[in-house]
Amino acid sequence: MNMSNNARETYYLITYREPKDGQIVTLKSRKVADSSLGLSFIALSDFVFDTDSLVVNPAEEDLQKRFAAVKTLHLSIYTVLSVEEVGAEHKGLTFEKDKSNLVVFPTTPRPPKP
Repeated sequence: MNMSNNARETYYLITYREPKDGQIVTLKSRKVADSSLGLSFIALSDFVFDTDSLVVNPAEEDLQKRFAAVKTLHLSIYTVLSVEEVGAEHKGLTFEKDKSNLVVFPTTPRPPKP
């Protein structure tokens, strides 16, 4: 995708750890949403790559080749290190199934206090 024409649009910088080799990867995506795989996954789609730069970035070229045929990337929230929203007109990231206010009660009884 062409970054120079879309420089004012919002996108996300998602930094995550590759499950296979532990490598840290930063990927640009226009869409971050709930994953259909369950609560512990997020879905990334509409990837952004800088194709008009005069300077060749081998890491970005590798990512572009790797994700060329990927429609949606589902990442475990346990591998995600950060999600940064970039752009002058960003509105904030929200999820339909947001469980941030979820309260988990202990399943084993606590011993009585003396």
